[in-house]
Amino acid sequence: MFNDPLFIVVAAACLVVVLILMLGIGGFAKGGDFNRKHANRLMRYRIGAQFVAVLLILLFVFLRGKGG
Repeated sequence: MFNDPLFIVVAAACLVVVLILMLGIGGFAKGGDFNRKHANRLMRYRIGAQFVAVLLILLFVFLRGKGG
């Protein structure tokens, strides 16, 4: 499975979602000026990245689930 380029792209997309989420949670926990300036933007980025990741997961399942 690790030789499959689509799997690597899906895994990278999921990792990007997790990194954006952790950055947002870290900013929220710290609070202050960074949170006020960037919290909404980071969560919008997360939603966009999550949308792309879900689409890639669905594509992976569709393409790889057919042939066994």
